This record gives sequence, structure tokens and C-alpha cells, in this order.
Amino acid sequence: MKLKTLLLTTIVTIMGGTAAHAQGPETTYRKEATTFQVFAPAKAKRVLLRLYEQGEGGKPYKTIKMTTDKATPYIWRARVEGDLKGKFYTFDVTGTNRKWNETPGIFARAVSVNGQRGAIIDMNDTDPKGWLEDAKPDYSSPANLVIYELHHRDFSIDPSSGIENKGKYLALTEPKAIGHLKALGVNMVHILPSFDFASIDETKLDTPQYNWGYDPLNYNVPEGSYSTSPYDPVVRIREFKQMVQALHDAGIGVILDVVYNHTFDLAGSNFQKLYPGYFYRKNADGTWSNGSGCGNETASERDMMRLFLVESLKYWLKEYHIDGFRFDLMGVHDIETMNIIEKVIHSIDRRVFIYGEGWSAGQCAYPSERLATKNHIKKMPGIAAFSDDIRDALRGPFDDDTKGAFLASVEGSEESLKAGIAGMIDHPQVDYSRVNYSKEPWAEEPTQMISYVSCHDDMCLVDRLRTEMPGISEEELIRLDLLAQTAVFTSQGVPFMLSGEEMLRDKKGVHNSYNSPDSINRLDWTNLERYPQVFDYYRNLIRLRYRHEAFRLGKADLVRKHLEFLPVKESCMVAFRLKDHAGGDEWKDIIVVLNANKTAKKLEIPEGQWTVVCCEGIINEEGIEEIAGGEIAVSPQSALIIHN
Repeated sequence: MKLKTLLLTTIVTIMGGTAAHAQGPETTYRKEATTFQVFAPAKAKRVLLRLYEQGEGGKPYKTIKMTTDKATPYIWRARVEGDLKGKFYTFDVTGTNRKWNETPGIFARAVSVNGQRGAIIDMNDTDPKGWLEDAKPDYSSPANLVIYELHHRDFSIDPSSGIENKGKYLALTEPKAIGHLKALGVNMVHILPSFDFASIDETKLDTPQYNWGYDPLNYNVPEGSYSTSPYDPVVRIREFKQMVQALHDAGIGVILDVVYNHTFDLAGSNFQKLYPGYFYRKNADGTWSNGSGCGNETASERDMMRLFLVESLKYWLKEYHIDGFRFDLMGVHDIETMNIIEKVIHSIDRRVFIYGEGWSAGQCAYPSERLATKNHIKKMPGIAAFSDDIRDALRGPFDDDTKGAFLASVEGSEESLKAGIAGMIDHPQVDYSRVNYSKEPWAEEPTQMISYVSCHDDMCLVDRLRTEMPGISEEELIRLDLLAQTAVFTSQGVPFMLSGEEMLRDKKGVHNSYNSPDSINRLDWTNLERYPQVFDYYRNLIRLRYRHEAFRLGKADLVRKHLEFLPVKESCMVAFRLKDHAGGDEWKDIIVVLNANKTAKKLEIPEGQWTVVCCEGIINEEGIEEIAGGEIAVSPQSALIIHN
């Protein structure tokens, strides 16, 4: 039987489970007996199930030979009588030519410390009080989202945070953390990879260790180092759920950063231990393809890998109540798989937001025209991608930290910025021949574009400005920081910000701080007292976006109808009008002017009486002053927002 046919005929049995809290396709716990199932090649000579008393060390107290049949030769099964709760297990697959290693499998949903053995638990024990009544926030449209990206350790590890559970899931349940997020106004938290990853030794958490977590080990289990007890398989799951529940209670959704495009390595990969070679792509010469830049790339187009992605995402959605998924290096995956994912996930919950990096980190061993890259977003309705176009239009190219762009008063990025403000859609006033990276619009709808100027895997905004403008004063840095975020939050895309930008964070100039110490990555919460005007501006900018539908029209036709770019005579200056009560907004016309020049610049605006709500680093929706139409002056390195 062909694998595709086999998978279609066995999907309910293998993937579904029968209880609300099935342990998963590899272990289904019942007090009277536990059943085990695992995917391995038909050519496997033998598959053994080993049972252990402990999560590490010691010998198995029982070894069971698993069986398969002609109808489903890829599925090996065993049933063990008795109550196995609290025990651990591995699968040991022996091939025809060599012995493969013990593994908890690829669908393990509870593991031992450091994730080398699967754990047998009752998932009902992992639910915090009130979990079944947990209510996900409803944002009706991605246009209404404001995404805040954070790393668990960065956010809370510094003593200045005042948070007790430093670097833990529970940090995001504490009043100090929740209060900060609510005061800022974000409604979606994007957490960096929180599945079980390989580089942190969970038995040595007293020793300083750091990693962003883009080194997957067990995809369907929360990372143990962020829990208060990595030795207890139940604790990490319960505390992750407590985090989600607390954020949901505050009206904040949770986006999970998923890294299905590669694994930490090949030797330690659970994919390889079960079915060597199947889950990864190879080059024509037989070497492993490295489109991820991490030594390997997974083969999303293969049936079992595709099914694994779908079922893993469904599990996080259903078991952990996740509100969105951010795909790391989405450009490594194929378009067909991403569209299947979108259809399946949205058939369960239309509110789930799906987006990713629309590129790879190297050449993939798969036809480029079939990969889920940014230029193919129109082929993936319901999926969004980061816009490096607006990012680099503002702060300069990714590959040269010393080269500035709009913010540094370097002319030539204005058209790219306009494209980003429109949401990278087709707009009659955007000349894509002059856009930095995209020579044609790549988004069908503005909600397919993530608008941002910084994220975790690059210099944060403060460091970038200091690097490309040596000797910049603190006052100028703040002006440009606020100007950059004004462009992001008044664009028609989905706004995204890196945690700590609201408190003027830096990373000591480190570009790729994935394994840098806390001294580099931590947030310094004393900056909130040092730079109160920065937090106030961010908060009021987010509030302005929330309260005025004109900034989040959500549909390309509405953007083309209501967004009009105004003529400007100066370089490093962009102005646009949101006209005729755009989106039903109470304000008739809104004009936004972004002036990156070091001097004030003049601009002609329509005659009439206008109310200033943003100027010179201050936002006040009630109005700062009244001005008349005609020729006006826009202060240097700042944004002006007015309405009539």
C-alpha cells in the first residue's frame, strides 16, 4: 500500500485519539492499560518499546516487542496492561543494516528532563483550575492585532523587572507582567520557541545558559527550562497552560513561534532515529540540503512530514488554546503544505493568525517556485509574511549594519516606505519599480503583511541607530525611534514590535544574540523611569491605532479607496491622507507626515481647520493644538498627525 493511501486510511486511528486528553498518537494512557503506536519504515527489522521507572539513567524494567501488519506496515503497536502513570518510555528501531537509537518518538507530548524519554501521564492532571472555561480573545480581523514578541528569559530575568518567576512561564501570570502589557496596549504576545529544545541542559539550571530555542528536539512538549520543575513532566505543561490562561484573562492572545524547518542536528533528531533520511531533503549529490542555515532542512512536501506539521499544530491549538503561529523560515516549506495547514487550522478556529518569515537562509533542495516565500504570498490566502521591505526602508539593509536609510536621512527609500504603509498591496500611487526588494506587490490583502522595524534576530532598533549613525545623541535617537514606530503602527499591515522597544532596550550592539548571556539580552526595566516619554508615546500610538479604524482598514479595496499619498517636495519625507471617514472612522480626514530630515520641512495640506494629535514626540488624541490648512512646517525627525 502506498504511503499516501496508508496515511489517509489511518489518519483517524493514528492521529486523532478518542478522548479529549489523548496522550497522543504514540501513547494513549488509561488507568487499566496504555497503548503505544509509532511510525517507522516498513523495512525496520524490529521495533522495541522500553519502559523505565525514571526519566534518566537506569535500565528498562520491561522491554516489549512491537508489532505491525500488512495493512499498515509503517505503524508499530503495543499495549501494556496496568497503570503506567509516572513511568517513562522509549522506542528502539532496528534497521536491516544498523541499529538506530532510542527515542521518545516524534509525537511525544510529555517527556523526561532533557527530553530523551517519553513520559506517561494523565493529561487531565495538567489542566489548571478553570482551564476548560478558558476563553480565547476574539479580534474579528488580523487588522486589529498588535503583536509583541518576547523571549521568556529576556522579559523577566533582570532584578529590575520585579517579577518573581524570572525566566519562567509563570512570569507571564504575574500582575507586574500582565499590567505592563495591558498598559502598553498590545493584544497578542508572540513567544519565542517554547517547545522542548536541545541546547539547554535542564539538569543544570543553576548554571547560566541561554538560547533563543531555535533548536527543536520534541515539538509537542513545552520546554522544561521555563518551568519551575523540569523533572516533573506534568509541571511544564500545567505552567504553560497557566501562562496562556492568565494572558487570555487579560484579553491578550498567545502566538507560538514554530520551527519545523530544521532540527538541532541530524544525529540527535527523533525524525532520524525513527526513519533515517525520510524527513529531510538531500541535494542531488546526496549531501544534506541546508536551506535553514542550521545544517539540515526538513521535507515538508513528504506525506508523513506534512501530516506531522498539521497534527502538531492542531495539538497546540486544541490542547494549549494557542491563538496564532509564527513560522520560522517559512520559505523552507512548500506552498501546498502551508495551504493545507491554513485550511485545517482555520476550519477549527478562523481567528488563528498564521504568518512567517517569507524566506529561507540558504538554497533549498526543492523547486523555488513551489516554496512558501514572500513573493508567493498571493498563492497562500490567509497567511501573512514579514515585510523586510518596510523594515529596511526605515533602518537600512539587513546585511550592512552601518548603512542607513530613511531614518538616517538617506534618500531613496521613500517608495519602499510607501509600499509598506499601503501593506505591500497593489496601490495606484506606489511605483514598485523603485521599491527596494519587491518589484511588484506581493500581498493580496494588507493583513498579509507584518509591519515591523526590529525583531529578535537582528540588532534592536536602538543598537541599529547607534551603529549606522555613530555619535548620535540620546535626544536624536529617541526622536528617530518614535518616528520609526509611527510608520509601523500607522501602516495598513499588521504591526509587530520587539519586547523592550517601549523601554528603549539595547543589546550592547550584538546582532545575533541567540546564545548571548543575560547581560546582553535582558530588559532593563529601570528604563521605564529613565525614558517615560518613550513608553507614553508607544502606548498612545497603539491606542490611537485601536481607536481609529482608518489605520486598520483590513481590505485592499478600502486601502486603495481611502489611502492617498500627498505630494512632497523633499526627500526623506512621506505624507499620506486617510480620507472620507476611512473604515467608518469618526475623523473625516487624517494626515500623517513622516519627516526624517534633520531640519523642519514644509508641506502643503488642504485648506480648513485641523487638529494636531501627534507632533514632536507627543501624542494626545484629544488634541494638542489647532492649525489652519495651507503651508505647514513639520518638525525635524518626527511625525505629525492631524485630522479634521
